[in-house]
Amino acid sequence: MNKTMGFNQILPNYTAFVSALTEWFEASRRELPWREDREPYHVWVSEIMLQQTRIEAVKRYYLRFMEALPDVASLSEVPDDALLKLWEGLGYYSRARNLKKAAGKIMREYGGVFPDTCAALLTLPGVGEYTAGAIASICFDEKVPAVDGNVLRVMARVNASRENVLLPETKKAVAAYLTAMLPEHPGVFNEALMELGELVCLPGGTPLCAKCPVRSFCVAYRDGLTETIPVRVKQNRRRQEQKTVLILTSPGGRVAIEQRPAKGLLAGMYQFPNAEGFLSAEEMARALHEWGLRGQAVGTAIEAKHVFTHIDWYMRGQKVDVTEEGGDFLWVTPEALAETYALPAAFRPFLPLLCC
Repeated sequence: MNKTMGFNQILPNYTAFVSALTEWFEASRRELPWREDREPYHVWVSEIMLQQTRIEAVKRYYLRFMEALPDVASLSEVPDDALLKLWEGLGYYSRARNLKKAAGKIMREYGGVFPDTCAALLTLPGVGEYTAGAIASICFDEKVPAVDGNVLRVMARVNASRENVLLPETKKAVAAYLTAMLPEHPGVFNEALMELGELVCLPGGTPLCAKCPVRSFCVAYRDGLTETIPVRVKQNRRRQEQKTVLILTSPGGRVAIEQRPAKGLLAGMYQFPNAEGFLSAEEMARALHEWGLRGQAVGTAIEAKHVFTHIDWYMRGQKVDVTEEGGDFLWVTPEALAETYALPAAFRPFLPLLCC
């Protein structure tokens, strides 16, 4: 693929670019709860939450999490069920488990003091190059970049690069490119780049160029290429699966849930019983029999789709009134389900069936 520009040579006037961007950020930065200080625990938790989740959605989760687990020590000791309940709705639950694992390592190996270098941060479970760079630069002024999707998009447009931003080598090239540009306070610059991508240099060919403080440096803006840059070419085809989700309710008003395996997708989370494929009435009755249950489907089924990183689940949920509680399930009240057990977002569209 032809490239208009690449990342082999930094902007000749990069100091002006850095100044314009950081001045804009300092003047218009959003007030966010994790920006109230440079405490690494706060930055770390917020950055993990913000992976795959937009800022506005994260705010209330962050505040609730901090109220329950205000420091590394409390995070390292929290029971798994309580942790997953705090994380409920954010998805990608391995992130929460890795937070606890990393907190345990900080307590054991660093005496509860947060590691202060990018290299040390990279040894923590669940901490990749972006998160390590964000913490190290924002909290400890280490001159390392923090390259996320927003930053890749901004720099691709600034350089009018035709390189595929989904490739690891492109991310590595952008990181090296930015390293040479980092100012004395790299954390402010890194946050400014992320903020620009979040608020102005938007995806989908619709950047708000009129509001951009660095548009005079942007080759894609100059050449009218913002609708086609960045280039995003996915390499792998997504897998698709169909599932029938059964909302089994007992005469006493309790509902059946079960815990997923300790490893794999949604590891250790609670779910409604389900089966592969869209089951016919006969197949549904056979599944109930195999579980040692008898029951009758009631009401109208609900259909939903849930998107994971590499898999799409197409789901059909059906309420079934069973004659008695049984099977290898945990039978809980709807109130307990809401208050105690973390239900992944994939299964939450079927909660209205409990009320039917």
